[in-house]
Amino acid sequence: MKTNRLLPGLVLVLMSTAMGDDEAVGACTYVQENMFAGPFDVCQAPITSAQCIEMGELDDNHDASFAEGRECDAEREMVGVCDLGSSKIHYYNGDAFALEIGCGFQGGEWTAEG
Repeated sequence: MKTNRLLPGLVLVLMSTAMGDDEAVGACTYVQENMFAGPFDVCQAPITSAQCIEMGELDDNHDASFAEGRECDAEREMVGVCDLGSSKIHYYNGDAFALEIGCGFQGGEWTAEG
């Protein structure tokens, strides 16, 4: 059904409006790392380009790449998702139990995959 393919894009446009500025939203892939955990390959969406740059420079995070109008790859094998409310962080590697605890420290809700 064609409507199903347009819906994710519409959600991103609406999220952009809800974020209070005209900056486009999309997906941000980066390596998440800090003094306690990582490195983890992650994707966070929806997120703005400025937020992506900020996430890519937080702690020891690196290799941030923003894709306007995109969503995280749901087809890629992942460990789980940390739902932060305004965005979701998709974890593609790491220990699910430890990531669930870390998600709680971020104020999110963890959903294990697989």
